[in-house]
Amino acid sequence: MTASLPLKNNSLMKKYIILCVTLIAIMVSCKKADFLDKTTDLTSLSEEQIFSDSTNTFAFLTGIYSDVKFSFNKRRWDSQGNLESTTDDMEYRFYGGTQRIVIMYSGAVSPGNFPIKDQWTTPYTNIRRVNMFLKNLPQTPLSSPMKRRLEGEARFLRAWYYEYLMKSFGGVPVLRDTVFSDISTNIDIPRNTYEECVNYVVSELDECANILPAPDGYEERDYGRVTKGACLALKSRVLLYAASPLFNGGMSTLQYRNTSNLAEKIRVAGYPAYDASRWQRAADAARDVMNTPYYQLVIDNSDPLKPGLGFYNVFLTRKNPEYIFFANLPPNIDIEQYYNPPSRSGGYYGYPTQNFVNCFPMKDGKAITDPDSKYDKKNPYANRDPRFAYSVIYNGSKYSNRTAALEDVWTYDGAPQDGYNVMTVTGYYCRKMCDEKTSNANKINTQRGLPLIRYAEILLNYAEAINETGKPDEAADIIKQIRERAGIEAGTDEMYGLKAGMTKDEMREIIRNERRIELSFEDHRFFDVRRWMTAMDVLNGFNKAMKITKTGSAYTYNEIDVEAAGRRRNFRPEMYLLPIYREEITKSPQMIQNPGWE
Repeated sequence: MTASLPLKNNSLMKKYIILCVTLIAIMVSCKKADFLDKTTDLTSLSEEQIFSDSTNTFAFLTGIYSDVKFSFNKRRWDSQGNLESTTDDMEYRFYGGTQRIVIMYSGAVSPGNFPIKDQWTTPYTNIRRVNMFLKNLPQTPLSSPMKRRLEGEARFLRAWYYEYLMKSFGGVPVLRDTVFSDISTNIDIPRNTYEECVNYVVSELDECANILPAPDGYEERDYGRVTKGACLALKSRVLLYAASPLFNGGMSTLQYRNTSNLAEKIRVAGYPAYDASRWQRAADAARDVMNTPYYQLVIDNSDPLKPGLGFYNVFLTRKNPEYIFFANLPPNIDIEQYYNPPSRSGGYYGYPTQNFVNCFPMKDGKAITDPDSKYDKKNPYANRDPRFAYSVIYNGSKYSNRTAALEDVWTYDGAPQDGYNVMTVTGYYCRKMCDEKTSNANKINTQRGLPLIRYAEILLNYAEAINETGKPDEAADIIKQIRERAGIEAGTDEMYGLKAGMTKDEMREIIRNERRIELSFEDHRFFDVRRWMTAMDVLNGFNKAMKITKTGSAYTYNEIDVEAAGRRRNFRPEMYLLPIYREEITKSPQMIQNPGWE
């Protein structure tokens, strides 16, 4: 680990501060909404000048906030993609061997060929900034209550970045409040164990929850800041991951090619042995969020022609009771620009797969593999879970054109502009979080905030954890809430397509599928299939596509593999955790590598 960490106030520090605040000012100037509107040029200021001024102090903290969505960012790498395109849910537009996403999903990733260093550097850059902020906060000209609140916000943000490191790498070096003094020195720090990291982050979030106000405790101008509820919600996520198969003893069960120092690597990367009580702890943390009066699902099933409209609208409303922690944006068409098909002048950088399409049940909640579901292979998009049409543009979908009128999008083989083997390689385009009334063709802006933690995730966290404690019926009650909001029919038994009396194993598969649908393309699938230890099954081989042949006015549907050698997924046991890239290990000899990596 390099000394790109907080420094003491000396001449070297002043040079570092100028560089640091330059980067922050650039980030802040590009992100304007509510408190993020308050931007300040910090580029020519010293550390003393920044923290002796209240406006500059707030601007410095805003810079730390501005990176919270770095992994969610659809244009994270080369303005073209993020982790979602490495999964079984989405194909990337490009498939050349030097593309970062291809390196990740093809199995070419290694400590020496690690194309996503921001997975490590962005969190540690911001942890460094938090430590710098906390070091200087006592000397700022702010009131004691304000200092206390900002301390809570900063410590939450530090926990946010640690949580991201932990789910990517396992145990990592925990710096606490340490401020290093020499920018030119490599800092040789060993990794803390995963258990130590979990305990530290949970303790920090508990303390921050006692410091920070509830969502209604801020003034309007501060909308979007960290709240008590966000602290409880992030704790829920941390403890769910800690209880999950990979981190909860699972690494000890894998067969690695490289077994050097394996026991020590496993102890650092996760818990060496399974402990069922971790599931109850995760359930309790999710229940703590559910017991607050602040959050609820956005539900709108008032129009029988548009069931599940609440699921659609939640992503197009900046202020809503479902968002717990989020990244505000000004009016924009960012996601439409990224996902829209060619006929709507979009970038079409990610194509939903047939694998993903097949996970949506019918509108009665029954899986398409259920013989009683009435799924019709000759008309596969009819009568599906309403979330399907809000998540995927399929052959015959209506979407806003250049005049803002809803017009068909055709994806059959050879269809002009948008067809299979013309542009899309799967037969689909993504619609999740897009506004059907706007497109990159008509440039009509929409309102949105990016959902970093929303209440639906907390409900799913609880369902998963409580099921693993042996209470599948209680988990079923939660899934019913999610499906009711989705617009799925309750049925005469009011089970929303769920079978009564399911076993824990049966309910586990329902929960995982529900999570895949509900949280799709929200930066979860990459991590979920790893923590569940299902990636060996779902990330080896080719994803599926739908090739539609048009004959006259009739269509024939054929599921096929995505047809290109460069699109093959290859997953090995060591890939359940990312490797720490070689330069970082070389700089810090005490930092051992993850299990299975050389």
